[in-house]
Amino acid sequence: MTGGHDDHPGQPGPDEHGSHGSHGSHGEEPLRELDPADLHRAVDDIAATLHAYVDTAAGVRGEFGAAEADVDPRVLALESHVARLNATLYQLIHDRLGMHAELTGMTVDGHDAEGDLEDDGHDHDEDDLDTFHLGFVVTGQAHSPEVTLTSVLGLIDEAGAEIARRLLDQGFTVPEWGSARGGPVLFDEDEDEDDEEPDA
Repeated sequence: MTGGHDDHPGQPGPDEHGSHGSHGSHGEEPLRELDPADLHRAVDDIAATLHAYVDTAAGVRGEFGAAEADVDPRVLALESHVARLNATLYQLIHDRLGMHAELTGMTVDGHDAEGDLEDDGHDHDEDDLDTFHLGFVVTGQAHSPEVTLTSVLGLIDEAGAEIARRLLDQGFTVPEWGSARGGPVLFDEDEDEDDEEPDA
């Protein structure tokens, strides 16, 4: 993400993405003899839950149509569980490594190595290509202590995937989409427009 904190009032402050001082996991020195066993356990938990999700989703889809399967309580419960586990891993990486992992975003990249849209068999007019953004300012505490502000990104990811699917169902092409915390996702088109703006 680009842009300073003044440009994005909702962007995480120094306590989250800025300087963390010179001690512990947020310091400038390398973390030597670090044991990542707890990180691997968190990843194993996510992997096991994803396998359970696939098994459950396949079973539910065998009972119902796609629309009903999407909102089946068993599927929704596992999706929420995955989001919570993702949040746990994010927090664990932050606490143990002092890093801010971007692991839950999803980007459908339809660009080739030169950054141009790949040929999908359709003619694309540049005038027909645009970017759209949806933002939320979230505060307060959730009813469940397991649901934190960090886990909100998982909910945004789920909603983004549904929006992308519905756009594709309508016949649109979605070369890229993504979610982010603290500021809007910048796509290639946005960055190109910024580069073309003359200096003030």
